Amino acid sequence: MSKKVAVVTLGCPKNQVDSEIMSGLLAQDYIFIDNPEEADIIVVNTCTFIQSAKEESIETIFEMSRFKESGTCQTLIATGCLAQQYGQELMQDIPELDGVLGTGNIDEISKLVQASEGTRTTLIKEGIPEFLHNELMPRKRSTPDYFAFVKVAEGCDNYCTYCIIPYVRGHFRSRPEESVIREVKEMAAQGVKEIMVMAQDTTRYGQDLTGELRLPQLIHELARIEGIEWIRLMYCYPERFTDELIETMRQEPKVCRYIDLPLQHADNKILKEMNRRGTIEEAEILIGKLREAMPDITIRTTMITGFPGESEQEFLNMVDFVKRVQFDRLGVFTYSQEDNTPAGQREDQVPLEVREQRRDQIMQIQQEISRVRQQRWVGRVTMVMLEQKQPDGRWMGRTEGDAPEIDGQVYIKGTHTSLQVGDLIKVRILEADSYDLIGEVVT
Repeated sequence: MSKKVAVVTLGCPKNQVDSEIMSGLLAQDYIFIDNPEEADIIVVNTCTFIQSAKEESIETIFEMSRFKESGTCQTLIATGCLAQQYGQELMQDIPELDGVLGTGNIDEISKLVQASEGTRTTLIKEGIPEFLHNELMPRKRSTPDYFAFVKVAEGCDNYCTYCIIPYVRGHFRSRPEESVIREVKEMAAQGVKEIMVMAQDTTRYGQDLTGELRLPQLIHELARIEGIEWIRLMYCYPERFTDELIETMRQEPKVCRYIDLPLQHADNKILKEMNRRGTIEEAEILIGKLREAMPDITIRTTMITGFPGESEQEFLNMVDFVKRVQFDRLGVFTYSQEDNTPAGQREDQVPLEVREQRRDQIMQIQQEISRVRQQRWVGRVTMVMLEQKQPDGRWMGRTEGDAPEIDGQVYIKGTHTSLQVGDLIKVRILEADSYDLIGEVVT
C-alpha cells in the first residue's frame, strides 16, 4: 500500500509554485493528502527571507516532528530557501529531520524521500542553484480552480544588500515564452480565469534569453488565451518598468489595473546603500505615468524601516513620500539583519525598537490614506471575482484591485443561490473602509 505524503508551504507565492511541483512529483509515487497529522511523509517547504520567516520555518519543522510520536509520520523532510541556506545546520540541530533538499534540486524530491526513508540524507547541489521548472513537469495546484500562480523566471541578479535571495535561488533565469504560454493554456483548459504572473524580478523577464525585456510581448500572448480573464502582475521592479509595458497594460483589457511595485525606501542615499537602481524621483515619475495611463489603477508597494544607518531625516523622507504619493496598498517590513549579506555585516544597525516604531508610524499614516483612496469606489459598478460563500449565504470576492491572499475583500449583501465560486459578476460598491468594500449584485 502506498504511503501518504503531505506538503506544508511557508513563504511567498513563488515558494508555493515549488510546493505544487514537488506535490505533483510526489503524487506519482505516494497518496497525496492535506492533513500532515495523517501523513507517513511530511515535506516542509521553508522560507528564509527575513528573521521572522526563519523562525516560523523552524517552528513548523518542530511542530511537524511531533507527528512522529502523536501521528503516523515516519519521514520528515525540509526543502526551500532555509534548507538551501542552512541545510547542514538543520540536520545537525534537528535529529527528527530525515532529509533536506536544496532549491536547485526540486525535481529530485522523490529521490530524496526514498533515500531518507533508509538513512538521513542531504541533497543540495554545490554552487549556484540552477533548477528551472517547465510546463511538462507534473504540478498539483493548491490554489482554487479559478486562480493560479505563473512563475515566469527563477533567481535574482539584483543583489540588494539586505537580501539573501540571490544566494539561495541563484542567478536570474527566464522560462522560454513557449513554455509559459503552454502552461497557461493548460490552466485555462482546467478552468483557471485569473493568473498571477510573477518572478523575483518580473519586469526583467526575457532579458537573459534575448537581451530584451520581453514581458510586454509575453502579456500580449497570454491575453490571447481563451478563458483567461484577469492577468495580474506582481514583483515589478521600477527601474525596468518601461513605457512599452505601461502601454501594454493600458491596451490589454485582461490585464488587471493593479501593479505590485516594491520600492523599499524613499531616500536616495538609503536606496543606493541598498543597491537599488534608480532614484525615488524616477519612481515617482513612473507612478505618475501609470496613473495617467490607467486612472483606476491600484498601486501596491513595500517599504523597509530601520535599514542600517537610517537617520531620522531619511526616515522622514519616506514619510513625506508616502503622504505625497498616496499608495492604494502599502506593506512595511522592519529591516531584518541577515547572515552573509553586506547590510547584515554593517555596524550601524538601527535598534529594533526604532525599526518597529518607524514601521508602526508608516502603517498608521497609510491606513488613513487607504481609507480615503477606497472611497473612490463607492457608488461605482465593478467586476468582482467570487471566492467564498459564507455560512449565512452571503458572498465574498475580490475586485481586480485586490490580489488574492494579500489585499482586501468585497462583501456582497443579500443571498444569491445561482452564483458559484469563480464567477465574475457586476457589483455596485456601497461602502468602503481601509481594506474592504461592501456591495450589492447588479442584475
